Amino acid sequence: MPARPILTVAEMTAADAAAIAAGTPGIELMERAGQAVADAVTQRFRAQPTLVLCGPGNNGGDGYVVARLLKAKGWPVEVRALGDPATDDAKAAAARWEGTIKPLNGSLAGSLVIDALFGAGLSRPLDAVAANAATQLANRPDTVVAIDTPSGVPGDTGQPKGAAVGAGLTVTFHARKPGHVLEPGRSLCGEVVVADIGLGDTPSKTVENGPDLWLPRFPWPAATSHKHSRGRLIVVSGEALSTGAARLAARAGLRIGAGLVTLYSPQDALAANAAHLEAVMLRAFDTDVELEQAGDQADAAVIGPAAGVTESTVLNVLALARTGAALVIDADGITVFRDDRDELFSVLDRDDVLTPHPGEFERLFPGLLKASTHRIDAARRAAEKAGAVVLLKGPDTVIAAPDGRAAVNLNGSPWLATAGSGDVLAGFIGGLISQGMESFEAACAGAWIHAEAAELHGPGLISEDLPGLAPAVLRRLYDER
Repeated sequence: MPARPILTVAEMTAADAAAIAAGTPGIELMERAGQAVADAVTQRFRAQPTLVLCGPGNNGGDGYVVARLLKAKGWPVEVRALGDPATDDAKAAAARWEGTIKPLNGSLAGSLVIDALFGAGLSRPLDAVAANAATQLANRPDTVVAIDTPSGVPGDTGQPKGAAVGAGLTVTFHARKPGHVLEPGRSLCGEVVVADIGLGDTPSKTVENGPDLWLPRFPWPAATSHKHSRGRLIVVSGEALSTGAARLAARAGLRIGAGLVTLYSPQDALAANAAHLEAVMLRAFDTDVELEQAGDQADAAVIGPAAGVTESTVLNVLALARTGAALVIDADGITVFRDDRDELFSVLDRDDVLTPHPGEFERLFPGLLKASTHRIDAARRAAEKAGAVVLLKGPDTVIAAPDGRAAVNLNGSPWLATAGSGDVLAGFIGGLISQGMESFEAACAGAWIHAEAAELHGPGLISEDLPGLAPAVLRRLYDER
């Protein structure tokens, strides 16, 4: 199964238009959409008083279909409309509704509400009447089902420009839009159901991050594999009082399958590291030249976790960049170049991975987040500028490649909000790259496995737990391959 696309509003409009041009009437697509919503509602709720709020466009037309189908199943349904239907298909759908149509006003309390006011295409603020309805619904998402997107949530950005509905369930069609996967739209949508209404395949460079994207090329060992064939990863340690982050990354690389993981440590940190390492090997280094020699023998290298924002870190990154090892650069390895970004970009290539959180992203790409339409756009532009894969962390983590590919994580876990979890992620990615996985896919796989591992543990998670949780996720992936 191919990776599932994330489509802009324009791409979705084009897919609709292509289906209609190929012979499927618009009203038939509307009927399919309404049926999908009605099915999702009846699967999750018992029959109860239901308000269907219909806007003037095709989103409202979908609402009229839902109202008719629920009423046919015996549900007590009331339709409230924001003006008359304005499109031919919406007019046709409204004409098939045999109940009364009341204006959108008054209280919306006490009922299940189907929000069919405006869909993904609305990019302006809601007007007064719709904004009043959205305000009433904002704090009761468990009783709200949105069609396409909650009204007030733009499909292309997920960033409301005023009042917006909060839904517990959103039913969209054909593919998710950016507004479904980027905060705050992602949270406002609640559970998202993507219904197939027969539009066929729609390729996109932006996709959902999940096993469909990378599992067919995951680097499982073969019967003839040995530790040297499973990848050689090196991780660079910080000074004596800053060693834990690198050990987290090293252990993560080992757990994700790298055959040999070596922690390269400054002399003063050797004792601290030696006291905590078992299967991870330990080597001392004093100069960037020695680190460069080590990198020449490695497939991938992780540098940055608690490395120190020092000239030594600059030299160590540049030394590793002169080797054949693919780099995963995190934390201090990013921050240390905030005053000389071009020097870093000049030594990176498409096999390298940068893993910034938003603050670190701003240091390397000042103003880019604010200037971009959304996080997907920002990460994509950053990857092009850096010439490397960029993983922009957050509840809606975005992974972008220099060639324009981008994936958005849908399984972000709040339990990852703990010190050291990013170090583990860097180790997962480095470990996968060392085994021969293409860097963009390794970053996508690492981010997904990282979040799944956190969900397995849940409350009380600390970063030390994460590497040990990875095998359960890997076993499930292995069984599903």
